[in-house]
Amino acid sequence: MLLSLSEYLSQYYSGFNVFQYLTLRAILGVITALGIALIVGPSMIRHLSFKQIGQVVRDDGPQSHLSKSGTPTMGGALILVAIALSTLLWADLGSRYVWVALIVTLAFGVIGFVDDYIKLVRQDTRGLLSRYKYFWQSVVGGGAAVFLYMTAIGPVETQLIVPFFKDVVIPLGGWYMLLTYFVIVGSSNAVNLTDGLDGLAIMPTVMVAAALGLFSYVTGHAEFARYLSIPYIPGVGELTVFCATMVGAGLGFLWFNTYPAQVFMGDIGALALGAALGTVAVLIHQELVLLIMGGVFVVETLSVILQVGSYKLRGKRVFLMAPIHHHYELKGWPEPRIIVRFWIITVFLVLIGLASLKIR
Repeated sequence: MLLSLSEYLSQYYSGFNVFQYLTLRAILGVITALGIALIVGPSMIRHLSFKQIGQVVRDDGPQSHLSKSGTPTMGGALILVAIALSTLLWADLGSRYVWVALIVTLAFGVIGFVDDYIKLVRQDTRGLLSRYKYFWQSVVGGGAAVFLYMTAIGPVETQLIVPFFKDVVIPLGGWYMLLTYFVIVGSSNAVNLTDGLDGLAIMPTVMVAAALGLFSYVTGHAEFARYLSIPYIPGVGELTVFCATMVGAGLGFLWFNTYPAQVFMGDIGALALGAALGTVAVLIHQELVLLIMGGVFVVETLSVILQVGSYKLRGKRVFLMAPIHHHYELKGWPEPRIIVRFWIITVFLVLIGLASLKIR
């Protein structure tokens, strides 16, 4: 929006050309999203508290969580508002990549909102039934996959890039749609499973989003892409702005979500943020790098799969409780220790992912 305005105003004053720089708009995206979150956050928390939209804590969970009962939830709406407004302000709205990322993110946010609404407002602890939740996730994720396949400009947009290997790319053809579906839906649910402790999910999301923003920038820059031996995709650099708004909105939310949390993001935030990461990874063809950088999300998901599978097949549990962060809680680890250690692990994994740009 402001990009178009600056293009018009540059006819009268050349100084407005500065807004053509992608890096500047990314920085402004971070600042804008952060500012929106910090300004809107307190009033949203008060509103959620007034409406008594608070966390429902399981009796069979860690005892330390009982004190969190009633903490305002659905704070993920704050993140989505900050991301949407900042993206509309600073991104090039002529880019289909930006619209795909934004629409998928908001659509998954709607699914999460319905789930939270049923659980917290209607007081139905089951929330949106799993079959309906996965159905609508599949509709959105599958719809995005089909759209991207049908609008692919060249073979590069349906390839799987293998990190750390310069010339290893796998042409997927129609299988690209299946990969896209699984990455978007899988990433959404993985972040949702991780969102169980104060700040545990949001900070890794911020770090991975920042790294994906860098990948977006170099992938959309012809010279950098050629130098780093990665496929050049024209126009995909605009996702840098979208990722930047995720960083700003996430940091703004963390201001209120850090231990002890004043607000929880709920499914409205977790499902949307996970889908956003998956969508960006698909658009810039760094699906495998996302698997590395989002290792914490992957382990959290695998812990649930192992726990459920083991109990059904052997009648025994692998962990004291799943997802795995609850296992460490029941082992006696203080919540801040688990959170910070998972953050540190994410820093390490993100650095490995970024190293794949040069080690090829």
